[in-house]
Amino acid sequence: MRKVAFYTLGCKLNYSETSTISRMFESKGYQKVEFTDTPDIFIINTCSVTENADKKCKKVVKEARKISPDAYITIIGCYAQLKPKEIATIPGVDAVLGAAEKFRLVELLDGFVREPETKVLASEVENATTFHTAFSMHDRTRTFLKVQDGCNYHCTFCTIPLARGKSRSDSIENIVAEANKIADTDVREVVLTGVNIGDFGIQDGRRKERFAELVKALDQVEGIDRLRISSIEPNLLTNEIIEFVSQSKRFVPHFHVPLQSGSNKILRKMRRRYLRELYVDRVDKIKQLMPDCCIGVDVIVGFPGETEADFLETYEFLNKLDISYLHVFTYSERVNTPAAEMDEVVPDKERQRRSKMLRILSDKKRRHFYEKQAGKTATVLFEDDVADGMMHGFTENYVRVSAKYDPVLINELKTVKLTTIDTKGHMLADEFVPEEIETMHGRAVAIS
Repeated sequence: MRKVAFYTLGCKLNYSETSTISRMFESKGYQKVEFTDTPDIFIINTCSVTENADKKCKKVVKEARKISPDAYITIIGCYAQLKPKEIATIPGVDAVLGAAEKFRLVELLDGFVREPETKVLASEVENATTFHTAFSMHDRTRTFLKVQDGCNYHCTFCTIPLARGKSRSDSIENIVAEANKIADTDVREVVLTGVNIGDFGIQDGRRKERFAELVKALDQVEGIDRLRISSIEPNLLTNEIIEFVSQSKRFVPHFHVPLQSGSNKILRKMRRRYLRELYVDRVDKIKQLMPDCCIGVDVIVGFPGETEADFLETYEFLNKLDISYLHVFTYSERVNTPAAEMDEVVPDKERQRRSKMLRILSDKKRRHFYEKQAGKTATVLFEDDVADGMMHGFTENYVRVSAKYDPVLINELKTVKLTTIDTKGHMLADEFVPEEIETMHGRAVAIS
């Protein structure tokens, strides 16, 4: 039995796809092993959102070759689609597969026999038209269920449409069937993921269904305790979706909504499909219906043409918004994107300074959000994440909670009283509610 190991760089969508590909290998008789367990085959799933991800790919290849000098090394993922010839020159790489080929790698690389020349199987991204349903199974607590792939938006900074192709989805019927498979496992929470999940519903180039319809259908799946929506564009986060989540049996009060800039001037240069006024409206709508809802924000600093005044406009905009945390990205030039050709380049040192300012703001926002939860009752899904005698988990509204370790609580939903914030910035929960109780979000949770 030949051994295969996997390494994933980048987003949760990549993780869901790696997990699905690994199960394909196992169904063919391969043994999945750890990266360090001298595998016969390495599959490295890459990202190319930032230049740093490209460098990480090269480093992982180098480490793989050290661990198992005679192993077959295959590169898949966004970087593989964008720069297959460049990857083929990396010492130690045996094969590179593009977006249209990666789910057929067991078939295309039959035998995984090393050859003198690197095999490059990466057709044009226009050929990536098939949707491959995927979900991760790397831990029993939660899984990431892929519901959409590709993107029809063309933001000036982004390579994803070049790496993954046009927006496409499976049918609601098929995705619900996958969710039912997950419901038969120990997984308690499902996170919906994709490139642009709000654009769900395009099949064979035509829109046949809507994301709101998918949300409502998944809410009926028995055996899944929690459903969480990952990143969704503000112009696609409709009142219908927000209102449904606020009353849902399973969807939790947590949204991650990309902003990218608080300056309308920069949003236009980025070719985003909204202005800051719409973003304010979405946040207000969420907080009106779910005051304790967690709202995460993506923001890019140092975009070409972003002056100090533009950055401070973004900073003040975020500072005033009722949001919970930030994911801060320092702009990096990506080949073949319009932004890479723009003038008024922001110096790297200035980009780093602005990033640091927003990360500090994020810490303040998160702490303020956590402080508002103190004294309230919430439901925590405890994970197999134990350190220094404490176990950890997340509430429905994405507050990270620490509690005294108890092995019985792993992968269990428990209603707790939130108390104070510890020195690591986690919420403490040292009081377990011993009976059925209405949580802060109106959901009754039975305690065993």
